[in-house]
Formats: sequence, structure tokens, C-alpha cells
Amino acid sequence: MQIGTIGAGALAQAFAMRVLKAGHQVRLSNSRGPDSLREIVNRLGPGVMAATKEEAATCEMVLLAVPWDNVPGTLASLPKWNNQILIDGTNPFHGEGGQFTPADVGNLSTSQLVAALAPGARVVKALNHMLVPNLEAEPVVNGARRVAFVSADDDDAKKRVQTLLENCGYSVVDLGNLRDGGLIQQAGGPIAGRDFFEKGEYRK
Repeated sequence: MQIGTIGAGALAQAFAMRVLKAGHQVRLSNSRGPDSLREIVNRLGPGVMAATKEEAATCEMVLLAVPWDNVPGTLASLPKWNNQILIDGTNPFHGEGGQFTPADVGNLSTSQLVAALAPGARVVKALNHMLVPNLEAEPVVNGARRVAFVSADDDDAKKRVQTLLENCGYSVVDLGNLRDGGLIQQAGGPIAGRDFFEKGEYRK
């Protein structure tokens, strides 16, 4: 499967590395255009290509991995979604480069807001609870699988993201819908930034 990324920072690169190892292809994009991604593409190796945001968004599965302040403008700049799965990896923080302040998203989850800004996309919340170094690390440690969480209002989209993450080596836990599961996962929620493992022998 070819998977797109909207954003090419640390989260998108770590995600790309994991899905490439699982045999998928990646279209990596950012706001500065494909030419700015040559070094990253060369480092990630075969299976990844630099793309425009519009090209990345045509993939059947797309990771949204941009700073929270850039989410509205980024989504508004893209063509209309046509039932693609949009994995929301964002967290509600203003600022970047280490200077973060919590964003007020009311009593909604960030993914509910993303879904409202991306009509036609099937939004699945995933990966945002995980620190980038943990996503970069191998998902299986001493036979135990690192846990990834998913939330969505579309059960088919959620199952497809679950299958992708399981193929990458993760143990996946379904937290329910975008509101309830999203609030548990996102920054400020009870599992944000924590690293969980499922015990037991792992065989791929």
C-alpha cells in the first residue's frame, strides 16, 4: 500500500520508517515542497518518495503530522477528500521548537475538530500518544509488543489502521470513538506520552 504523510517532521519520519519496514511505500510531503525533502528521502531509503501535499493526500491512507497551529490552514489547502483514511497524529499544542502551550479545544477531541475540517475523510486517531523516540524504536522488545491505540467513528477505517499497525509489530488497543478515545489519547489525556507493552512471546 502507498501511504501519504502531510508533514515530514520527526513523527512523520518515524512513522515512514516503521511502515517501510512492513513493506509499504510512502509519499512524504511538507509545506516547502518536494525539493526540500531530498535529504530525508535519501536517508529513509527505497520505497519513499517526495511529493506535494496534494499528491500525498491522494493516497488511500494519509498521516496528518503537522503542528496544531498549522492544521486548519493545511487541511483547507488540500483538495476535497474522497473517502481516504486520515490518521490524525496531532496534539493540541500552540507553538513549536520546544516552546509549547496547551491549546483550548473545548470539550471536543482534536480529532473531532480535524474531522470537521476534512469532510470526506475517514479520520482515525492514532500514534499521537507515543513519544517519537518510542515510535522510532523497535515495536517488539524481549518478546513483548509495544501498544498502539486507535479511535474512530468509522469502524472499517479503524480496523484498517489497526491492521497496518499490527503488521508493523504493534499490539493495538481500540479505545472507541473519536471523542472518548481521542480525549484519552491526546496530550493531557491519561495515556499521553506513556509507553505500554503487551507481555508474551511475539511471532510474526
